[in-house]
Amino acid sequence: MAFLLKSAHVVDPVAGIDGIVDVKIENDRIAEVGENLSADGAEVIDLSGKVLVPGLVDMHVHLREPGYEHKGTIESETRAAAKGGMTGVCSMPNTDPVTDNGVTVEYVKSVAEREGHCRVFPAGAMTRGLKGEIISEMGDMVAHGAVAFTDDGHGVQGAGMLRRAMDYGKMFDKVFMSHCQDDDLVGEGQVNEGVVSTRLGLLGWPAEGEEIQIARDIAIARLTGAKLHIQHISTARGLDLVRAAKEEGLPVTCEATPHHMFLTEDAIGETYDTALKVNPPLRTAEDAAAIIEGVVDGSVDAIVTDHAPHAAWEKAREFELAPFGMTGIEASLALVNTNLVKTGKIGYARMVELMSIAPRRILGLDPVSIAAGSVADITVFDPEVTWTVGAEGYESKADNCGFAGTEVCGRATNVFVGGKRTLCDGVVC
Repeated sequence: MAFLLKSAHVVDPVAGIDGIVDVKIENDRIAEVGENLSADGAEVIDLSGKVLVPGLVDMHVHLREPGYEHKGTIESETRAAAKGGMTGVCSMPNTDPVTDNGVTVEYVKSVAEREGHCRVFPAGAMTRGLKGEIISEMGDMVAHGAVAFTDDGHGVQGAGMLRRAMDYGKMFDKVFMSHCQDDDLVGEGQVNEGVVSTRLGLLGWPAEGEEIQIARDIAIARLTGAKLHIQHISTARGLDLVRAAKEEGLPVTCEATPHHMFLTEDAIGETYDTALKVNPPLRTAEDAAAIIEGVVDGSVDAIVTDHAPHAAWEKAREFELAPFGMTGIEASLALVNTNLVKTGKIGYARMVELMSIAPRRILGLDPVSIAAGSVADITVFDPEVTWTVGAEGYESKADNCGFAGTEVCGRATNVFVGGKRTLCDGVVC
């Protein structure tokens, strides 16, 4: 199938494009990029007023399958990803069974190939069963397509265990993605420790519970030479630790979520909205501002969602009993456009770096560009349309979105994955 994408504002810093051009797709590749291209039998799609960028990738997503299909499935959550403009996601391994061997990696890949609406790049667990006791079957998982290792949702508690995992696993040249949480310090913490935890009468989750492990994991990355990626960074001091590691020349990167940038602990009020219960918790306004500044100055490498669907009954329980996590993949592009691009904090080129280029680079995936010969993974969005998060429901199986009711600007209209449409005029294909 051939498509001629006409008159879009194409932004791709790698290709050096930031202007209105045509893009022609033939089969799974971009055939031509330029002005006034000939249709030659291709289906013509007028994208006047739209922005076209290399396909977005969310490198931190919970698909829930296998084992937690009551929360979400590979089909439903990749459908949500396509609705949000994503051409690919990196799936987390805290499934049941845990994705800690080649068989489970192969299962995720095969279901995604059959039922998915975007590419799925599975991450494998660092330790068997996410228990932090025995190294997982890393070589087997890599042979079957795992792109990274992480015990996301838990964090490896033992420094010696993390060293052994990194020492062994670095031979596969994959990144280790770290959920930084010192369980002994965090305990049963529910929200950020401070004024809000006191006001709400909830156990505090101190910032130091994250920062101590960031410092430790950086030290072990220095010791082993392994590539380290800090997941969902949420504190100013934690980001300073990453900055120092980068200045030292260590192979350390980090990611931030929209909720840790655009929401704070103050959003949790007397209704005890469990959609706002996330891990790590929403921090202070000063922390959120620091993370945004890190996005602006380049200290933060990628924007992700940590998209975490839960069944309605699970989130309907008392705050301390409800599970951590919120959905957000359908609103991520709009939130970034609204709060960062429209406010002049970053431009579209920086957005592409954060949401397309860097995630692929960190995960070791093949690069994608708006250039002849590149695979046709493309995201198109209308930067001016306004809408309200959740007003029309969600494509995700879950609705625990902390941004529900927020008016945002910008929405994906068309998505191509390998030259095939997965989103057409805002409708998932």
